[in-house]
Amino acid sequence: MTGIQAETAMPAAPDPEEEFRRLCKQLLRTARSSPDKAAVQALIEERTILKLPAVRRALIVDTSRGAKVSFEGLSGRQYGLGLDEQQLSFLGLVLSMFGIGITTLAAVRDLDDRRLPIILRAILRLAGNETIAVGTRL
Repeated sequence: MTGIQAETAMPAAPDPEEEFRRLCKQLLRTARSSPDKAAVQALIEERTILKLPAVRRALIVDTSRGAKVSFEGLSGRQYGLGLDEQQLSFLGLVLSMFGIGITTLAAVRDLDDRRLPIILRAILRLAGNETIAVGTRL
């Protein structure tokens, strides 16, 4: 490679996984209340919802201090985000922890074995309980 080619070479594309981790840290850092933190942590653990561009546009606002979550941005828009049935149920439960929406607790029946423990841990965080473990029963 000549000197000119080296100068004009395209920089390496940012690692999407590293960018996702940075975004998650920022969102957790800016979550103020207990419901905010529980809901943000649940979305981070679930991953598939937060990785969708439509969800990010509706959920995340840029501030002078960086990105932060605005759950109000999802209010009334969750059905237009291209989510599947389980993702909708999960998001509805997360929003209900924040006090938005009318999703009942019965929606947990729609969750798979991966998402159910995430919601259970989020409910425990919301309650301020760090002593009850969520896992597989023996």
